[in-house]
Amino acid sequence: MGRKGSPRSPQAEGGSRAASPPSPLWALPEELLLLICSYLDAQALGRLAQVCRRLRFLSGRDLLWRRIARGCLNSGFTQLGTDLAAGIPVKERVKVSQNWRHGRCRRETVLKWKCNLMPWMELDGEYLYLSQAENIQAYHLCAEGTGLQHHPQAIFSGHQEDVCRFVLVNSHIVSGGGDGSIVLHKIHGSYSVKFSAHEQEVNCVDFQGGLIVSGSRDRTAKVWSLSVGRVGQCLHTVQTEDRVWSIAISPLLSGQLLTCLGTDFHHGAGVLDVFYETPSLLLSCGYDTYIRYWDIRTSTRKCVQEWEEPHDSALYCIRSDKNHMIASGSSYYGVVRLWDKRQTRCLQSFHLSSPTSSPVYCLRFSTTHLYAALASALHVLDFTAS
Repeated sequence: MGRKGSPRSPQAEGGSRAASPPSPLWALPEELLLLICSYLDAQALGRLAQVCRRLRFLSGRDLLWRRIARGCLNSGFTQLGTDLAAGIPVKERVKVSQNWRHGRCRRETVLKWKCNLMPWMELDGEYLYLSQAENIQAYHLCAEGTGLQHHPQAIFSGHQEDVCRFVLVNSHIVSGGGDGSIVLHKIHGSYSVKFSAHEQEVNCVDFQGGLIVSGSRDRTAKVWSLSVGRVGQCLHTVQTEDRVWSIAISPLLSGQLLTCLGTDFHHGAGVLDVFYETPSLLLSCGYDTYIRYWDIRTSTRKCVQEWEEPHDSALYCIRSDKNHMIASGSSYYGVVRLWDKRQTRCLQSFHLSSPTSSPVYCLRFSTTHLYAALASALHVLDFTAS
C-alpha cells in the first residue's frame, strides 16, 4: 500500500508509458535536412554528430564536408572542385588537413644510401618510384603507415650514368641521364626504348600524348616524337641562353614554344622546377629564392603572386595540391616548407637534413604523407598522426 498522497505510476494502473512524439526534425525529407546542415561549419557538424546515431550518419555525409574541404589545405580538391582522392571520406580528409596546417606529423627516415646522390621521385597510387644513381626503383608503400618495403619490387635501368630526372605518365617512365640519353620504359612489360638526345646530360624531361620534351646542359630544349616509325626523331630544337634545368609540357599540348615567362631576371636566376596546376596556371621556383605563380591568360611578363624563401636559399623543388597549399624544398639544411597561397608568409617548416647539410632535391605528397628525397636519405612526414 503506497503512502498517502504519493503519485501512482502508470504501470500501477495497468497502463504503459506513452511514447514520446517523434521529433518534427525527422519529419523533414533528407534533402531538407542536408540543406539545413550545409550551413554549419566543421565544429558545429562535429557537435551534431554527438547527438545520436542518425545525426552522426547524416553529419558525416561527404556532401556536407565537400564545401568545407575545398577551403582546407591538401584535402584532395582542386580549385575547380575535382576530387583527386575519391574513396577517402571527406570528413577524414578535413581532419588530416588541420594537421597539415598546424604542422602536426610524425617523421621517419625510411631509406638510406651510402653515397650522396641527387635523387628524383614520383608517386603513383601504392608505389613510390625513386632514382638512385643510374637506376629507377619502385617501392611498394605500406598501407598501415609511412614505411616502404625494404626491397624494390621493380628496377628500371638503361642509363650509363646517373638519372637526372624522370616522369611517370600513363604507365610509362621517361628518364633523362647524365649520359645524354633518354630512356622510355613500359612499367608493366618488357618494352623499352633508348636514344641519344643531347651532347651533355639531360637535366629534365616531360612526356605527354606521344611527345617527349627534354632540356640539357648543352643549352638546348628539344621535342621528340614517339610515333610509330618516328621514335626518337627530334621535331623541334629551341636554343637557350643557358643550361635548361626544368621543363614541363603545357596541358594544352601545342608542342611549340609559344612565349617566354618573365623579364628582367638577374644572371643565374635559373628555374629549377615547374609545376602546372591548370593549362593556364603554373608555379616555378629556382636559384633566386622565389616561388612564383603565373597566369598566362593575364600576363607572360609578370607573375600574379610570389613568395620569398625566408633563408634566402635556392629552391630545388615545388609541388601544390592544385588548390591552396604549396610545398617547397630548399637547399638550406634540407628544409621543407608549407605555404598557404592566401597568406604571404611561410605556414610551416620542417628541418630534415642529416648532420651534413643537404638540399631537398625532390618532394611529393598525398593527402596524408609527404616524401622528401635528400642526398643520402628519404624522409617521410605522416600527417595522420594527431
